Amino acid sequence: MAHLKEGHFKAKLYVGIACLICILIAFPFFFQYIETREGRLLHDPVLALLPVKDVSIPVFIIIWSTTILFIVRSVQTPGLFLTYLWAYIFVTLLRFITISVFPLNPPEDLIPLTDPISNAFYGKSFVTKDLFFSGHTSTQCLFFLCFHRKTDRLIALFCTIAIGILVLVQHVHYTVDVIAAPVFTLLCYLMAKKLVNSRPLPGLE
Repeated sequence: MAHLKEGHFKAKLYVGIACLICILIAFPFFFQYIETREGRLLHDPVLALLPVKDVSIPVFIIIWSTTILFIVRSVQTPGLFLTYLWAYIFVTLLRFITISVFPLNPPEDLIPLTDPISNAFYGKSFVTKDLFFSGHTSTQCLFFLCFHRKTDRLIALFCTIAIGILVLVQHVHYTVDVIAAPVFTLLCYLMAKKLVNSRPLPGLE
């Protein structure tokens, strides 16, 4: 990432932030729309074996602790943030597509996941139909893919696995949502890396 010239970096950063702002504005409208749709209820033998518990607090602690670590590392290595920014944009856009194409009703016995920070972007207290694929798992997986230090990556890997298990325990996702998340996330990460390392956007040098 060090080979990126300052002007190239700023151009991709500003465009990425603009895209992110548009996505954040769209969040409540999209998620409120999908809550009005009827979808398919999946049979999930893995969920049937798991106890149903409210694990909102550990999920909240894991996500935001890792986020704080990422912010610290991004200050030290700005290129880290740029890659994550574009990968997150691609992940979110891809989730918009997959959620729209595969409407699902939430698992039975779902316990709403309480996160006062994340829920602020959803437009209401709880959204239950943003299922395929898992955004919580993807977010953690992106940290794992973007971190440079071995210790950070190990922490992020553990957190990714933990989040995947916890959202199943709380029945806010199906197993397929969690399993698919790292696959789609890797694809988006590779796209982001290619974009970040490419020539500057036309007219923005």
